[in-house]
Amino acid sequence: MGLTGDSEGQLLIQLAELVKEISGLPECRNSCKKMHGNLVRRIKLLSPLFEELRDGNEESTMKIEEIKGFELLKFALDSAKELLQSINEGSKLYQALQKDQIAYKFQQMMETIEAALNEIPYDELDISEEVREQIELVHAQFRRAKGRPESPDLQLEHDLAVAQKEKDPDPAILKRLSDKLQLRTINDLSKESVAFHELVIASGGNPGERFDEMASLLKKLKDYIPTENSEAGTSEGEKGSMKHRSPVIPDDFRCPISLELMKDPVIVSTGQTYERSCIQKWLDAGHKTCPKTQQTLLHTALTPNYVLKSLIALWCESNSVELPKKQGTCRSRKPGSSASDCDRTAIINLMEKLANGNSEQQRAAAGELRLLAKRNADNRVCIAEAGAIPLLVELLSSTDPRTQEHAVTALLNLSINDSNKGTIVNAGAIPDIVDVLRIGSMEARENAAATLFSLSVIDENKVAIGAAGAIPALIKLLCEGSPRGKKDAATAIFNLSIYQGNKARAVRAGIVPPLMRLLKDAGGGMVDEALAILAILASHQEGKAAIGQADPIPVLLEVIQTGSPRNRENAAAILWSLCTGNSEQLKLAKESGAEEALKDLSESGTDRAKRKAGSILELFQRFEVKEDPVSLSSL
Repeated sequence: MGLTGDSEGQLLIQLAELVKEISGLPECRNSCKKMHGNLVRRIKLLSPLFEELRDGNEESTMKIEEIKGFELLKFALDSAKELLQSINEGSKLYQALQKDQIAYKFQQMMETIEAALNEIPYDELDISEEVREQIELVHAQFRRAKGRPESPDLQLEHDLAVAQKEKDPDPAILKRLSDKLQLRTINDLSKESVAFHELVIASGGNPGERFDEMASLLKKLKDYIPTENSEAGTSEGEKGSMKHRSPVIPDDFRCPISLELMKDPVIVSTGQTYERSCIQKWLDAGHKTCPKTQQTLLHTALTPNYVLKSLIALWCESNSVELPKKQGTCRSRKPGSSASDCDRTAIINLMEKLANGNSEQQRAAAGELRLLAKRNADNRVCIAEAGAIPLLVELLSSTDPRTQEHAVTALLNLSINDSNKGTIVNAGAIPDIVDVLRIGSMEARENAAATLFSLSVIDENKVAIGAAGAIPALIKLLCEGSPRGKKDAATAIFNLSIYQGNKARAVRAGIVPPLMRLLKDAGGGMVDEALAILAILASHQEGKAAIGQADPIPVLLEVIQTGSPRNRENAAAILWSLCTGNSEQLKLAKESGAEEALKDLSESGTDRAKRKAGSILELFQRFEVKEDPVSLSSL
């Protein structure tokens, strides 16, 4: 579902901005930290919904019930923003003493947002399956939170009561209060004093008993803090050790190879997720199987797992855990690393030829840099730091086919390093790589496709690559390339199509007919890739329509009956998209004998395949009721 009306488009823009503003609020540093953090975290997870809808098909309009749901949600998020800001900016002591009332406000806010989400018909929105599942999970979180009030902080309540009652409270109690309320320094107390005086002014000069309690507590903390600060040197080690005590990492966030927290999770053809650097080393060593399942890998393309990456980032943020550092540079190389002194000397000499040599010397230098960049990670860092990337980008426009091949392949090998990706894009490489993809030799075109795939790992590059006109050229390579070239083109198209705007570009460029041909050619070795791309395009309204016009149901049912687990899952996902809201496709599927195949899939497929099969079978049942209302009335 895209937008045509200005008011509808504005509504989605406002919702996206609201979520962005709430996500950017400073971390809460008081007794309400957990309530504040939970609400911000849940609201932040709504962001993909509005972004995808905002970037979606511009030819359809919102239904009345959809507008109503989003308007209710905007009202709820406006109120949530006000509540969160008031918690961040108010007196910490006052909030601690009024925590029950504040908890009630947060509980009401959870109920208001959950009620608004309840009014949004997700099944009717034109959003990808991944986003739909994420929003359903968020909705479930709000639903559970609605019925689960914040448990009282008994220790805080006890410490506040004792600190108010006793003239000279135990320093241990004051320390706990100081830590809990984040009133640890003279500066913290000064800000608290300002907030306290603002409350007094807001009360009209008649603060009442609660303000007397706050004033007394504030004075006791002021007397305690200077003493505590003077002893800071002796307690710093303890504070540090507590601060750096790591929480338990969820198993799903660990790489199955290294067992470490993943920073760049990628999916292999079997559906398993690994840390990119770990699985790349495994593949570079010549292995052709999935380390966890021992299944043979159908291809070696690595697809970024964005949903898991965002969940890991949120977990790290919630637990104050820093993500692992990215690759180091050659300057920080340890003795005995894989880059030899000979390589570094060679790189310096090659740079001279690349910058100042004649055309033959430049071609030879680009070819040697291509090989050095392929050899190991340290060479890739050193070559980039030597300034080779802008010079290689210039050579993409060379009239010599071999020089062009060397340059684009060298950039492909250098792009394996994450930081090099940014350097390549900043050097203006994308339009030149697309030109090579259009008019270069077959080898250069294939390596240009692989380079675009590598660069498209970064989200903003997906937009730039699509806008540069890469998709029609990739489709052409998909149709006429070698087996390797077709796979390079397919993986690039798949990755680019994760961005909603590129789905429309691919459909309008005619991607569906060649994909259907590849899908029907079981011996061509491209069935997996064709299904994966069709599954992602089917989540877009134009993609769904184009696939529906290509007589897809017979071949989809054949895959559901005889395909691999992942292919059966993708075929079911495509069939579900086609049948949802389309009685004609539903009737065709039923008449083609889909019911039996789907029942088998609902029992023997992957978890996602079972869900899709079950959803389609439910659609069949509803369709039968509509077709035969007499039989229903006779029950």
